Amino acid sequence: MSRCSHIAPFFAGVFALSVVGCRQDMHDQPRYKPLAGTEFFGDGRSARPAVWGTVARGHLRLDEARYTGKVGDADVDTFPFPITRADLFRGQERFNIYCSPCHSRTGDGNGMVVLRGFRQAASYHTQKLMKAPVGHFFDVITNGFSAMPSYGSRIDSDDRWRIVAYIRVLQFSQHAAIDDVPADQRLEVDKGPASPPPAEPAPKEPAK
Repeated sequence: MSRCSHIAPFFAGVFALSVVGCRQDMHDQPRYKPLAGTEFFGDGRSARPAVWGTVARGHLRLDEARYTGKVGDADVDTFPFPITRADLFRGQERFNIYCSPCHSRTGDGNGMVVLRGFRQAASYHTQKLMKAPVGHFFDVITNGFSAMPSYGSRIDSDDRWRIVAYIRVLQFSQHAAIDDVPADQRLEVDKGPASPPPAEPAPKEPAK
């Protein structure tokens, strides 16, 4: 028997397997387009809800205080992580973007949209909000309050805490006493705000 007669059945088998492997059973199987209706399930939806308790990767939020501003039903009165100078600058930046249009950059509740007829925003300098725990502000930013919408989906949770820290800075800035200023810096306060640099003279037009 020739050598080719042994090889031919082998290639025939490989060809047969390749033909079988090209079937489109999985490709052509019954399926639903996203959000299409169905009579198979009682609620008529082909897209099934996630199993209760399912947690997306990176969203296992076990620190209740950090992600809700509360422990149980009580607002927390401490920050869930140390606030640094960089955090305050970040909080100021986020505050100016998201909060100042209503609350103004000083937090007095007279932002630009209020001046243009929108509902009066809360002032952070009332006695009620001066005494409010930091968790209260975090909860309001997260879930909204009265006419204020929720910013939970727009501002990262840690940035919400940074905004709260900056709100505390604004409150302190409007109610600080001279005794709160370090002794070696009080002379600078007595001098008042620094004068702006003199304006440069306008360039002269060339003679015609």
